[in-house]
Amino acid sequence: MAVVIYTDGGARGNPGPAGAGAVATENGETLFELKKYLGDRQTNNWAEYEAVALALAKLEELGLTDRALEFRLDSKLVVEQISGNWKIKEETLKPQAAKVHALLSKFASWRFAHVPRAQNKIADRLVNEALDEVL
Repeated sequence: MAVVIYTDGGARGNPGPAGAGAVATENGETLFELKKYLGDRQTNNWAEYEAVALALAKLEELGLTDRALEFRLDSKLVVEQISGNWKIKEETLKPQAAKVHALLSKFASWRFAHVPRAQNKIADRLVNEALDEVL
């Protein structure tokens, strides 16, 4: 059974103040929820990548590198770019993608799936909490 991770990132104004959120579960049990304010001027897509990176760093910190990971994002762009199906044209996203791939290389296996926003409510809530706590 895989660890299922929902991540989300967002920027108010795009670019603007940004936040990231993630929740990970295994066998129906929540492993963690995290949220982070990402600064005053980031884009939605940059924040989406950062949410994945933060979740991967937390999974590594918890010693879960032997687990299969299943990421679920409502950003089709990030899913397709990380999976290698779409070219990364935006220069600011290339370092983000490299960071995510470096972290992914530490794990046994992984896959990314696009889900409707309605299935990503917890991660979305965490993004908004991260933003609301600062703004």
